[in-house]
Amino acid sequence: MSVICYHNPRRGKSRQTLALLKEQGLEPTIIEYLKTPPSAQELDDILQKLGMGPRELMRTKEAAYKANRLDDPTLDRQALIAAILDNPILIERPIVLANDKAAIGRPPEAVLAIL
Repeated sequence: MSVICYHNPRRGKSRQTLALLKEQGLEPTIIEYLKTPPSAQELDDILQKLGMGPRELMRTKEAAYKANRLDDPTLDRQALIAAILDNPILIERPIVLANDKAAIGRPPEAVLAIL
């Protein structure tokens, strides 16, 4: 099974989720999304698999959210995706992809449902 983990090694939940995947005997492909953010198409695909809109994936307490006025209700899906790609710190993490599904590892055990 191919497993991808969009990971931030500095964050506890991300490290816990990665450890949980390894406990399951998996060796996921790790993408440090702050260094290598997904493309617009990849992010759109991830959002579809999560069943979320872009704003639901955003960390709304980040300074970049407020600074870019991302709470503006007139911003459309593509504008919000572009904002996330410009500021990948906004991505709620970690995101795990497996079996053509996606889950956010908050709590880490949430990813078990897609394995």
